[in-house]
Amino acid sequence: MAYESLDRITAEKISAVGMPSDEAERLHGELARILRDHGNSGPETWKEISRRLLSPDLPFPFHQMMYYGSYEGYDSDTPPAWIPDKESAVLTNIGRVLERHGKEFLGSGYKDPISSFSDFQKFSVSNPEAYWKMVFKEMSISFFVPPSCILHEHTSYPGGQWLPGAYLNCAANCLSLSDKRGLDDTMIIWRDEGYDALPVQQMTLKELHAEVCMVANAIDTMGLTKGSAVAIDMPMTVTAVIIYLAIVLAGYVVVSIADSFAPTEISTRLKISNAKAIFTQDFIIRGEKKLPLYSRVIDADAPLAIVVPTRGSSIKGLRDADISWHDFLGRVKHTKANDYIAVEQSIEAFTNILFSSGTTGEPKAIPWTHATPLKAAADAWSHMDIRKGDVVAWPTNLGWMMGPWLVYATLLNGASMALYNGSPLGSGFAKFVQDAKVTMLGVVPSVVRAWKDSCCTAGLDWSTIRCFSSTGEASSVDEYLWLMGRAHYKPVIEYCGGTEIGGGFICGSLLQSQALAAFSTPAMGCTLFILDGNGIPLPQSKAGTGELALDPTMFGASTMLLNADHYDVYFKGMPVYNGRHLRRHGDEFERTPEGYYRAHGRADDTMNLGGIKVSSIEIERICNGVNDAILETAAVGVPPSGGGPEQLIVAVVFRDQDFVEETLDQLKLAFNSALQKKLNPLFKVSSVVAVPSLPRTASNKVMRRVLRKQLSQRRERAKF
Repeated sequence: MAYESLDRITAEKISAVGMPSDEAERLHGELARILRDHGNSGPETWKEISRRLLSPDLPFPFHQMMYYGSYEGYDSDTPPAWIPDKESAVLTNIGRVLERHGKEFLGSGYKDPISSFSDFQKFSVSNPEAYWKMVFKEMSISFFVPPSCILHEHTSYPGGQWLPGAYLNCAANCLSLSDKRGLDDTMIIWRDEGYDALPVQQMTLKELHAEVCMVANAIDTMGLTKGSAVAIDMPMTVTAVIIYLAIVLAGYVVVSIADSFAPTEISTRLKISNAKAIFTQDFIIRGEKKLPLYSRVIDADAPLAIVVPTRGSSIKGLRDADISWHDFLGRVKHTKANDYIAVEQSIEAFTNILFSSGTTGEPKAIPWTHATPLKAAADAWSHMDIRKGDVVAWPTNLGWMMGPWLVYATLLNGASMALYNGSPLGSGFAKFVQDAKVTMLGVVPSVVRAWKDSCCTAGLDWSTIRCFSSTGEASSVDEYLWLMGRAHYKPVIEYCGGTEIGGGFICGSLLQSQALAAFSTPAMGCTLFILDGNGIPLPQSKAGTGELALDPTMFGASTMLLNADHYDVYFKGMPVYNGRHLRRHGDEFERTPEGYYRAHGRADDTMNLGGIKVSSIEIERICNGVNDAILETAAVGVPPSGGGPEQLIVAVVFRDQDFVEETLDQLKLAFNSALQKKLNPLFKVSSVVAVPSLPRTASNKVMRRVLRKQLSQRRERAKF
């Protein structure tokens, strides 16, 4: 649809996008007043329109008309969709700190939290001692033995040594009393799918502490050596969170396994981690479906299993050595079952073993130490502004880093964690967001797409949301414009990092204007570089696209892998810049002229089409918009069987699977036309292939390498 400037929009045109004529007249009158006071276009005009004119119940095409009309003729492809104001900025976590210590940290150049935020981000990199001491104080982090310093830089390994000599227990910090946490404060809010008419359930800090201590005491009865690995393969329920915290509190190491994995994938992770036991569930209930989980754990030849019953079920048919949840808890006989003395551990002790996507070969086993949870919580404190009184929901799983991230991001900041035991794709989850009064809602783009397509948020009140955050895959401008509109245009904080980072290296901020599907800043404490074609970092102020590299001095980032050489994976072959050996991440990023950043997928998803390098993401964004029948696409370069240049193949998932071959031929023509018009006239789609779904990792990333292999094999069997 073509959009025009706001001053050319009439009441009739508003009515044409699905509005009753009297409502169209009212909206047109209000629009005229906004244009009179703030001009016909630009960020301030859009800011007023989004606040005064738009509401979730208005047709989305009207939202699009207003947004695109506000920026008609605007000289930028990353116009802001949300703009901070000074009154709200000073109430954010960072805003409060800067109001108290801005001149101390930044000198006489300090002005206010908004205009000085970029300087403060640079300060967090150049002055880690002052920055991280401040953050730990703000989050009320307690050490059994404090560190001798924040960072000891030495040459034995890139990145230095963080918090040397420190002893703590991150789970104990989640459960301890502080100015952020009182015994009667609600720490977890939850609901099971199918119980949407009932009030949400809640657990206080006092109750959570007692439950975690009970499980920690029961784990000790298993006779495991402290530091042993104990796996969790469950949905992210209240019980799973309790188990997670108990394992860490008692000085053991969590092995995170996604509940969607097949037996071979479970087995691989158990063997790599040398897990001595596993907590699992008999079944997973999703709607009317009852999906087996314990049987998959058995097929994986897992060690001792503690099996939690699904609601309404009773445990039957256990292996001889396995234990039901009821019998496991029954092992604790002493009177102090609801109390536990946390195990004091070195900052470098493992708390969690997580796994990379594993798109090729064996997945990388990435250990989190006691420093990593502090990084996760600090990101939440600084970028999503999570604090006491917040309610944070993020559909995720303990097998993906965002599961442990959610635990620490909420509890270490004194916020409440909101868990929905069911599918996040429908109206049940959407109503839970309303009923739990969620203030920060985390999403992945595919979930947002499902909400928008199904209209499952219609009639619900999401006005308690202060911000959204998104991670996992590239976002869509229109889908996220729709998402912001559900909460009266609260910002989306894009968040990108990795399991080996323990959080993000690039994100957004409530102290900066936010553009759709874009990042506004490196994460606090992080410096990133975009490498040109020769591997040389572009100047920080220069726009450009290339592989992203990281300064190695990042608090919480990994320093080892259990089954691979960490240096070879992240540093070998990377350039040295200003005396620092840059760290590989593998994503391709663009820095725009306005200073925003956009992700363009993995660097290894970059194709060479006729000597021109192009990201799969760029092609997919164009192809996704060609026809409404398309749910999603994936673009890969596949060499012909006889060798030669890569040929572009586009795999298509249709909303309705009843397609015909003629549809594919028509799409090929449409894709070529769109790509040649919008991207490069030399690009040509060789083939279009219909697939029922795209191969994805447990964290929902499209596995283009797997798809490329599948299509290559398919080509060998039958020529396209």
